[in-house]
This record gives sequence, structure tokens and C-alpha cells, in this order.
Amino acid sequence: MKPRHAALAVLITSIWGVNFVVIKVGLAEFPPLLFSALRFLAAAVPALWFVGKPRVAWKWVVAVGFLLGVAKFGLVFLGMGAGMPAGLSSLVLQSQVIFTVIFAAALLRERPRPVQLAGMTVAAVGIMLIALDYGVGSPISALLLVVLGAVAWGLSNVVTRYAKPPDALSFIVWVSAVAVLPLLGLSLVFEGPAAGLAALTDLRWTGVSALLFIAWISTLFGFGVWGFLLREYDASTVVPFALLVPVAGMFSGWLLLDEAVSPLRIGAAVLVIAGMAATTVRWSKPKPALIVHREVIDARTG
Repeated sequence: MKPRHAALAVLITSIWGVNFVVIKVGLAEFPPLLFSALRFLAAAVPALWFVGKPRVAWKWVVAVGFLLGVAKFGLVFLGMGAGMPAGLSSLVLQSQVIFTVIFAAALLRERPRPVQLAGMTVAAVGIMLIALDYGVGSPISALLLVVLGAVAWGLSNVVTRYAKPPDALSFIVWVSAVAVLPLLGLSLVFEGPAAGLAALTDLRWTGVSALLFIAWISTLFGFGVWGFLLREYDASTVVPFALLVPVAGMFSGWLLLDEAVSPLRIGAAVLVIAGMAATTVRWSKPKPALIVHREVIDARTG
């Protein structure tokens, strides 16, 4: 990967780490599904007036809209609303790397390297340790919702890689627009109109700021650049950069929300991050040395 593209990947994943703290702030003022719907509404409008059509088949826009917008974010917001800490959510969600490599192998025939398989195994052990630690005193359903969100994210990565939208920003804007109505419908059914109305009539600057940060910085800028990188490189090259998300997420959760970080969780985080880092390793064969016969040298110099 080119250095400037690697720098972009680092920037985006750092923003996504801090984003989990911002989500927690927003969830204190909005029901989870409504909050997710509003973030995509804010991302799509007024951006739809300034971008062209996505220039890919609409089936891919709809597919990613449901996988990334409705499924991934709906499940993650529900999990965090049910009690999952911001830092821990940022870590568990990175199991999407495992699911992305699996889906890429099954659907795109991108064969995982042995070091990737080893790294995925180490990361999976870390996720299981987190499940054991978290499940002792907290509802395991909240953790499972975030894991299911990671499954949806992994599949959406592969669909985006296959679709290869030529304009990543236009693509993510239309994806955001697709997600709005399904999420609003789910909010009306499961959260009720009264809860949504109460949140909207009591808006505060903290909730609005969280909404705009998630919509414009995390969604439009973040996924616009992420989609560009997935178009330029293999999924197995781009996605492992997401290992930086839990670093920023756990640090910002500890710093800004005073979230506890137990020794077991630190050990699990090390396993997850080390496992994801292993998926980025590429072993290249050394180039054979150029051998020049003495006769050729003599012919040219003599």
C-alpha cells in the first residue's frame, strides 16, 4: 500500500475509535435505532444534492445499505445501548477482520495466507476471553449484538470490494440514504413513536454534536475513504488497519468516559490486536541476484 494511502487508513481507523465514545454520548439522548436512522439521514441530506449517482448497479447500493447501515450499525447501537462499553465495543467489533477474510475467501476467492489464519485464531481467542470476562457481570446479549454487527460489516466489506464503486463518496451517501427508512421503521416498531418524539423534542447540543460528528466525519468522510481503499486494494490488505480502532476506542473510553479496563481485558486486547496485526504480514521472496558472465563484461570493456 502506498504511504499516503496507509496514512489515510490510520486516520480513518483512529476516527472510528473515538467515534465509539461519541456514540455513547448520543445514545444517552436518543433510542439506538432512531439514533442510527438520524445519523444516516444527516449523512444523506443534503449530500444527495451535491453528489451524482453511485455509478454502480443499484443492487450493490441496496445490499451495502442494508448490511452496513441497517444491520451493522443497528446491531452495534443496540448492543451499546444495552450496556456494552465504548472501548470494549470498539475491540469486539474488530472481529469483522475475521469475517471479512472468511467471506473474501468464500465469495471472491481471495485465499487467506497461513499467517492470516494464525492471526485470526489468536484474535478469536482474545474475543472469547472478552466474552468470558464480560459475561460474568453483564448481559451476554449486548456482546452478541456487537459480534453480529461485526459479521454484517465483514460481509459489507466484501460486497463493496466486489462492486468497486468508482466514486466512493457518492456510493456511501446513497448507501446512507438506503438505510434511513428501514431504520426508522424498525425504530417505530420496536422503540415506539413516543420514545422518538420525546428525544426529538428535547434536543441538546451534546446530542446534535454527536449526531453530526458520526454523520459527517465518521460516515461520509470515514466510509468514503474506506470504500476508496477497498476499491484500490484487496480486502485482506485494507481491513487489517482496523486493528487501530480498538486502540483509539479503548484509550478514549478510558480517558473520556472513565471506563474500567481490567487486566483480563488488556490481555484479551493484546491478543486481538496482535492477531489482527499478523494478518498484515506479507512474506516476499527475495529477488534473485543478477549474474553477469565474465565473457559479457570482457566483451563490453575490452
